[in-house]
Formats: sequence, C-alpha cells, structure tokens
Amino acid sequence: MFCRYFCFFGLCLFLPTQRRCSLGHVSNLHGSDTTSLPGFENLTMGYNKYLRPYFGGEPVQIAMSLDIASISSISESDMDYTATIYLRQRWTDPRLVFHGNKSFTLDARLVELLWVPDTYIVESKRSFLHDVTVGNRLIRLFSNGTILYALRITTTVACNMDLSKYPMDTQTCRLQLESWGYDENDVTFTWLRGNDSVHGIEKLRLSQYTVEHYYTLVSKSQQETGSYPRLILQFELRRNVLYFILETYVPSTLLVMLSWVSFWITLDSVPARTCIGVTTVLSMTTLMIGSRSSLSKTNCFIKAIDVYLGICFSFIFGALVEYAVAHYSSSQKCAAKAPQEGPVNELTKELEEVNITNILNSSIASYKRKISFTSIEISSDNVNCSDLTMKTHEKIKCVLRNKMHRIIGYFTIQNPSNVDHYSKLLFPLFFMLVNVFYWAYYLYF
Repeated sequence: MFCRYFCFFGLCLFLPTQRRCSLGHVSNLHGSDTTSLPGFENLTMGYNKYLRPYFGGEPVQIAMSLDIASISSISESDMDYTATIYLRQRWTDPRLVFHGNKSFTLDARLVELLWVPDTYIVESKRSFLHDVTVGNRLIRLFSNGTILYALRITTTVACNMDLSKYPMDTQTCRLQLESWGYDENDVTFTWLRGNDSVHGIEKLRLSQYTVEHYYTLVSKSQQETGSYPRLILQFELRRNVLYFILETYVPSTLLVMLSWVSFWITLDSVPARTCIGVTTVLSMTTLMIGSRSSLSKTNCFIKAIDVYLGICFSFIFGALVEYAVAHYSSSQKCAAKAPQEGPVNELTKELEEVNITNILNSSIASYKRKISFTSIEISSDNVNCSDLTMKTHEKIKCVLRNKMHRIIGYFTIQNPSNVDHYSKLLFPLFFMLVNVFYWAYYLYF
C-alpha cells in the first residue's frame, strides 16, 4: 500500500503515495532520489501571510454566507440581541493553486499561517469564538486556490428599538459585517447567493417575537480613513401581543368594568361604594407599576401599554369622583329637606314642594353671593343691563354677573340620582369609543 504526505508550512497531510515530503519536496522513503510534488511547490515558496492576495493589484472578492443557529435573547431595556451564527467566508488566493480537482480540509491551526480577511461585526457589544473542544474554525483549500473559512461566533449586537407602540411593535434589527482595515480598494464584500446566503432565521422560535421577513444588503461605510465594504442582514421582529393581552389588557379592562358596579348601588351605601372605588384604584396602580417594572430602563418612552393603562386609570378614578359628586349633592338636598319633614296631606305636600324649591333657590343664591369675580357680587336673578341710566362699567359688571349666573346654573345638579343614571350609560359608551380609537391607531397606523 502506497502513502504520500503533503507538507504545508512544515505540517504534513496524508496522500496516497509512498513518498514523504518536506517543505514542498517529496523524498522516497527507501531511496535517495527526490522530486517535487507536482502543483504544491507554490504553497511554501514565497508565500507571505501579511500580504493579501493580488497585493498591489485588483481587490480581493470575499463572498459570505450565514447560518443563524439561535437568537437567545432580545432585550428591550438594553436594546440589543444575542445571536449565535456560523460565518462562512470564501475568497481566492492564486498563491495556493495546486493541480487536481480535490479539496482538502486542513487543521484549523493552519489559519495562523494564512492571510484571512479582517472581518468584524459592526455594533457588537460582546463577542466570542467558541472553543469547545477546540476552536470552532474550519479551513478548506480547493485546487483553484479558493479558501473556505468558517467560524462559530456568539455575539451581542445593539439594536435601536422604537418602543412607542409596545407591545404592538415591530422592531427592525441588523447584523452588519465590515472590513476593519482594508478599504474597497483592497477587498470587496458580496453575498454568496443573495438572500439565499442566510439560513436558519426562518426556523427560529422566539419567546416574544416572530420573524416577519429578512433581506440582505450590500453597502459601504464612509470613514475618515476611507470607504469600507459592508454587508447587512436586516430582519424584522413582530412582538406576540397575546401574552400582554392576557397579562395586562384583560385585567385592566375588568377593573374598569368593576368600577361601574358602584353605579348600581344606592347613594346611601357609602362603605360599599367607597370600598369598590378605592380597591379598583389601588389595584390599577399596582398593575401599572408591575407593567413598567420589566422596562425600568426605558421609562423615557411613552408606550402604547402606558397609554391604555392611563386611560383605564382615568375611568376608574372618574367613577370614584362621580360618587363623591353625587353623594355630596344628595347630602346637600337632604339637609335642605330636613326642616320640612313631618306628616303632611296632599295640600301640605304641595306647599312642601314649593318651600323646598324656595329653599334650594335661596341656598343657591347664598352660594352665589360667596363667589366673587373681580369684586363683583353675583345675584341669583338676571338684571336688565340695557338701562340707559347705567354707566359703562356698571353695564359690564351686569353682563358678567348674568354670565356667571348662567354658568353656575348649568353646573348645578338638580337631582343627584340622575348622576348615577347617566353614568351607567356614559361611562361604558365613552370607554368603548376610546378603545376603538386606541386599537385602530396602534394596529393600523
């Protein structure tokens, strides 16, 4: 059985012959005659790893492809993502051409003896090359001088996120590869097969996101030291909103609906209505704090979920204020009725109604007299301001007095029980309208 060793920079590769080589020459194991291994002399003679292929001439064309093994985490607070990728680079070095049509997979340690591109990941915060059990690198040499160089890398890359529509947002992230020292006069970057150069990303299963689509770009980075080639993988991530609907949107909506229960409880049940109002307000506050705890470092954003929680809190607080207004008006009315209580007949009832009306009018009048607007006393009756004997400043006072009288009369609650009656209709109606505008805006605009 014949065997042959192909020596590459002092290291020998096993080939089917009986001879042994050293530094590009072959020696017979049993004799003294020596011949060169055809086609491999140029691998060791005159090779300089510090000079790129075609040095001083045309740029080296480097074709790349990617396999996305995983995207382990996407952080909104740090605005980055962590991915494990298989980066494959191909280029042709005419100094490594040999005869034949075979390819050889060399020991990864031989990379230190070859010229390789100085590719780096733009916007990378932390990166490392896997080295278990050995450095996860691959070097393969083809007969036409083409070199395949593959790496397994885990990197954390910055991704600028717009969280204004969180959690109904779609984020666009990039993975950018660029030459560090060689400008476009020395190297050019291309994708090996366009969009088909990227694999694995369509099979990813992420906890909060779904990969919508991705595409590749070829660009240049203009720096002070020159123009550098850059390859871009851009992909869009759509957040899965169902989790947030179950965790935040549904509980907050139910709390708003719970606050409406107080409208069906009589005004005299002070403990019941107060308990419902205070409990829903505190529960809503706790829910708001909990929803923001996971994004504590991005509080500068007014997110969609913050807007919805603010709307729910406003409706709950409004229901509590509604009871305070209705109860105060009811107590004022009862206080006015108190002196007129007693057994009455039909005639007495009519007189009582007249007296109550008079008392209410007198109460309103006394209340209005306490309000001053630029030292103007407000009377309970409109005054005819067209009297010719009145001076100009008196007419102005008269007009303002009548305006204030109309405004106060407009906001005066005549029947406190109607407050709950109208609230039963208005609160749900306005809440539904606000929800329609909210979801339409954040889902379609």
